[in-house]
Amino acid sequence: MFNSISGIITEKLTESVYILNGGIEWDITVPATDISSLGPAGGEGRLFTWLLHRETEVKLYGFASTQRRATFLELLKVDGVGPKGAVKIMGGIGQQEFEKALETEDLARLEAVPGLGKKTAQKMLLALKGKLIGVKTEVQTPYGDLVEALAGMGYDKRAAAEALAKAEKEIPPGSGGAEKEKLLFKQAIVNLSGN
Repeated sequence: MFNSISGIITEKLTESVYILNGGIEWDITVPATDISSLGPAGGEGRLFTWLLHRETEVKLYGFASTQRRATFLELLKVDGVGPKGAVKIMGGIGQQEFEKALETEDLARLEAVPGLGKKTAQKMLLALKGKLIGVKTEVQTPYGDLVEALAGMGYDKRAAAEALAKAEKEIPPGSGGAEKEKLLFKQAIVNLSGN
């Protein structure tokens, strides 16, 4: 419904930001780490949004980037983590540090995040390892859409990026455009299947 809201930042609080846009001042719940990445009050700002709409509650959540919003949405899939908990977790750890903790299975680091207990941290490791694709993986492959398509089929994003990099060396030279992507996709599935 809403992808993002841009406007004048009128106030920055602990877990929310007020943005004035077109005569309407929006109250947007934002993780603390994202708030700190925004400019000062009085300046322009942009937040990528997600709308929670329940029978008794309507709340707008905002994030500094689409990657941060995607992380929030992945956190919501973890059993026992709701929107309020996800904001608190994201406010207690930066994106790269969070991804690193998940990839290295650093349970102690995750447990140190405010609002995260041992059981929830363990659930997060099981549910999210390999699901968050960071800057490092994005740089490794120019085929982000193919990585997402493979992830949609249930493959780990990092493994999908590595399979695509390997597939690029295996497909015949001279292919280009859509044909090359089709060949890469097929070869990546073969690589991921271990055949």
